[in-house]
Amino acid sequence: MTFATLGLIEPLLRALETLGYQTPTPVQAQAIPAVLAGRDLMAAAQTGTGKTAGFALPLLQLLTMEGPKVAANSARALILCPTRELAEQVHASVAEYAQHLPLTTYAVYGGVSINPQMMKLRKGVDILVATPGRLIDLFRQNALKLNQLQTLVLDEADRMLDLGFSEELANIYRMLPKKRQTLLFSATFSDDIRLLAGQMLNDPLSIEVSPRNVAANTVKQWVVPVDKKRKPELFVHLMRKGRWKQVLVFAKTRNGVDALVDKLQGLGINADGIHGDKPQATRQRALDRFKASEVQILVATDVAARGLDIEDLPLVVNFDLPIVAEDYIHRIGRTGRAGNTGEAISLVCADEVNMLSAIEMLTRQTLTRKMEPDFEPEHRVPDTDASGQVVKKPKKPKKPKASGGGGKRNLGKWVDSGEVAPTEPSIKPVRKVPVFNTGPRKKK
Repeated sequence: MTFATLGLIEPLLRALETLGYQTPTPVQAQAIPAVLAGRDLMAAAQTGTGKTAGFALPLLQLLTMEGPKVAANSARALILCPTRELAEQVHASVAEYAQHLPLTTYAVYGGVSINPQMMKLRKGVDILVATPGRLIDLFRQNALKLNQLQTLVLDEADRMLDLGFSEELANIYRMLPKKRQTLLFSATFSDDIRLLAGQMLNDPLSIEVSPRNVAANTVKQWVVPVDKKRKPELFVHLMRKGRWKQVLVFAKTRNGVDALVDKLQGLGINADGIHGDKPQATRQRALDRFKASEVQILVATDVAARGLDIEDLPLVVNFDLPIVAEDYIHRIGRTGRAGNTGEAISLVCADEVNMLSAIEMLTRQTLTRKMEPDFEPEHRVPDTDASGQVVKKPKKPKKPKASGGGGKRNLGKWVDSGEVAPTEPSIKPVRKVPVFNTGPRKKK
């Protein structure tokens, strides 16, 4: 199968040839004809399998072949993304695909001045890539009208709910024309997202080109048990032992990112970090330097788990496990992309055993454990498996209490500020799912 057999027009085929695209991926092969046919779509595929091209290519063709010219302060298609990084990445891909088409594209997001964005929208854009909060700001300031909108794309909608965008999604839904095409693309689909799709989509076609919530088989994964306080030391040891040249490292908190970067820089290691507190320009500069191999180690929070597209990235290290198990799939999906192989190493301490269990249950696989000599943990990490069970050591029989009340007092469990208490895998955080007014819809 070729892109030509999918019915794409010559300018798109020329752009794909320039970019080195040869044959469609499974998600592209199924999604492109469906989008061209005007169907609402709900597509799940592993990260790194070409979802962006799966919706962008047919969307560009539909906008080129039909519909009026875009009006002032308007957009004909809207792609919603959860983070600035992903919005920039998606927009860059769309612009590359559209290089031979008479269409305009633009990306808007928070963290930067809104005035240049308002000026850019005055002439209207055919495809607008946006984060939910900034989109609403532009709409409320009358800088953007959505009455001409033909297609809505939600990219990584599950992450939008994780980041608390449920209310924003409900507000955006009310802004949109009733007659439109809606596309949902993501690597993972939770039950909440399936409920959201049922409310927003009209008779959608469902595509799942890989088992639900399964990590790419091009990534070799394993776990190294270690005490929490020795994680930085172990990371440096593994880096020098393996002679790592380019590594993307994920930490749980912003303070954790800064602490690890400071530690590495103090040892003379070329490292940089990105997280939500850093200005957009600083984050982009760090990412660009990492892509250009000017930075050896890039440390990031989950703000970078999606949207980073780095060619031939060999290794991802989970310095901390993610609180939300689905984020593990997106983190390790930064390596092993486009048919390449990669490795993902997780440094796991006893406090993270429940997170590890949740990841193994979600991905339906038990991660191999490799003890590193001289770093065996004093606080044992209990055994886990893909069933979600944590195998604990048998408890020692309790000694009878001495009379007189002189024993130790129970002061409860203490959690340091900046840490997050372990989450039970069987208990999911309560998330609001937007409830929309689902009145009669016009047929396309």
